[in-house]
Amino acid sequence: MSMDDDIFYSYPRREKRIKDKDLYETVEEVFDTRTVMTIYNLMRRKIIKRMAGVISSGKEARVYLAYGPKNIPLAVKIYLTSTAMFKKGILKYIVGDPRFEGFKPRNTRALIYAWTRKEFRNLKRLYEAGVKVPKPITFLNNVLVMEFMGENGKRYPLLAEVYNELDKESLAEILDKILVELSKIVCKAKLVHSDLSEFNVMVTPDLDIVIIDVGQAVLLDHPNSMEFLIRDIKNLIRFFRDEVGIDAPSPDKVLEEIKSCLTKTRED
Repeated sequence: MSMDDDIFYSYPRREKRIKDKDLYETVEEVFDTRTVMTIYNLMRRKIIKRMAGVISSGKEARVYLAYGPKNIPLAVKIYLTSTAMFKKGILKYIVGDPRFEGFKPRNTRALIYAWTRKEFRNLKRLYEAGVKVPKPITFLNNVLVMEFMGENGKRYPLLAEVYNELDKESLAEILDKILVELSKIVCKAKLVHSDLSEFNVMVTPDLDIVIIDVGQAVLLDHPNSMEFLIRDIKNLIRFFRDEVGIDAPSPDKVLEEIKSCLTKTRED
């Protein structure tokens, strides 16, 4: 039995029979038995009380609404463990990360487990640095539990979903807020998001923002961190200039401001 199996079967085998009808109806059709058992284990630990519906769905993962103790809403992100293309795409964000030095995944499942751990660690680092991200709760295998960002069981919309409904002044304010968070990500958390775009920014009803999907974030000393940072900046400016149509600063100006912030941080 492997180490992963030891973690997975950390309770009596007879309890592998899941009788929780709601849990099965929620996740059985799209996840393998190990994933269902991982969720059940989190329920046994009283982290998750019950699972609800899907918040968002993608090729690599699904995010579910769940409820914890006292019916506090949670977001439960579950990575699919059989996505070959995802495996190919994530290696470049792990190789070169000193936190995973010497890591050699035995199989796709081990790689996805490492990715889930990486996203939790990134989320924790960002949250502690004061970046506007969901509060991390815990993780186990390919399941990440975090604060639910939304109201009345409905997640906040993505910037990509609502920008057409907002006026230019509001969108300019949102850009300013994103750039503030970008500086905090780099200068305080010492990370680069590496996939920052209109699809990874939530907008609240009072026009505040939440940065999400941080699994691919890398440390500043990652060999490709500057390449990823420049790409993030260009993606943001392209969106606000070309799609939104506001007078956004140039990518070079944004990069220089972040570099000056880094210089000041080092001096302090």
